[in-house]
Amino acid sequence: MAISGEGERATSSVDGDQQPVEFFSTIFIPRISSRHAMIIPSPKLPTQGSFENDHELFATEVSPTTQPGQKFLLIQTNNMASTTSTTTPSQTQASGEKKDTFFEDVHFLGDKDGHIVIRSPPIFTDKLDERKYQKQHLAAAFRVFAKQGFDEGVAGHISLRDPINPDHFWINPLSKHFSQIRVSDLVLVNESGTVLPSGSQQPINGPAFAIHSEIHKARPDLNAACHAHSVHGKAFSCFGRPLEMLYQDALRFYNDLAVYPRYGGTVLTREEGARIAQALGPTCRSVILQNHGMITCGRTVDEAAFLFVALDRCCHAQIMANAAAACPGWEKRFIGREEAELTHRKSGNSSKMWLAFQPYYDQVVEEDPGVLE
Repeated sequence: MAISGEGERATSSVDGDQQPVEFFSTIFIPRISSRHAMIIPSPKLPTQGSFENDHELFATEVSPTTQPGQKFLLIQTNNMASTTSTTTPSQTQASGEKKDTFFEDVHFLGDKDGHIVIRSPPIFTDKLDERKYQKQHLAAAFRVFAKQGFDEGVAGHISLRDPINPDHFWINPLSKHFSQIRVSDLVLVNESGTVLPSGSQQPINGPAFAIHSEIHKARPDLNAACHAHSVHGKAFSCFGRPLEMLYQDALRFYNDLAVYPRYGGTVLTREEGARIAQALGPTCRSVILQNHGMITCGRTVDEAAFLFVALDRCCHAQIMANAAAACPGWEKRFIGREEAELTHRKSGNSSKMWLAFQPYYDQVVEEDPGVLE
């Protein structure tokens, strides 16, 4: 799809046809149908620190119809989503200020001889050792979700691509509380949804397979995905909108958050799972599911889990900011594009997200070392 135009009008080229479009201050998913996709309108554009002046606007969703006299904002379509890296940890060089090559733009202070280095994931030469390590972090992620209050009945699941058989993935069993999950409880399933003998012999959630199998198939660059019905996530999902770039923590999701603008009931088919996976596009790690909740993904389960914690808190902050903005004289101040891009690169990359999860991991393992069994 190409977007062009000047002045107050613009057109989109969808399948070779020129269509008038109206743009909104939202960022969204690739079109769902081959003909056109849906849009989520923004009822009011900011005036102070406005998107027109300080932000790029993004629209990959267009409507094939419009009303006479409607105004249009020209939007530069772009995708500045965080790119992933295949670099591995290496020993930091001795200097006053050091930078571990695994961590892009992560600066820390250590000793002058370089003995104090930042923690980073281990490098494995044995796939069985790698599997064990990743399963331990997956089990710990469920404990973290329980402490964060993300549990609700049998809803919610986290999956991890198996490092030995990439078409298979590990996931939580149905009807096991997050706070009780151990490594030995994790279930291994293949691409058809069959429970395999290498893992726990328990059933899994059908909608979980429908969603996670399609994400793992569509995005080989991602190895983990999280979904839960967190309170703030599902409240914010009712609006079918992305986050506004109002505060530093939201910048982790700058140009890296999609919205799936429909609700088709409980996800019971792989076709619906495929549409959700399509909403992520080729680069986004997180997606708001309208009227449902949210999904976060990552190269590691640590990254995906921390992004979920962070996104739920951002949804909470957005709701609070929206409520406060209704008060006279309380106008939102939006972060500028240049600052947003720079901060996202520094604070939103996969390495930073892995590191940010480690305190949570340490906490749950110290409280109950049995999680690793």
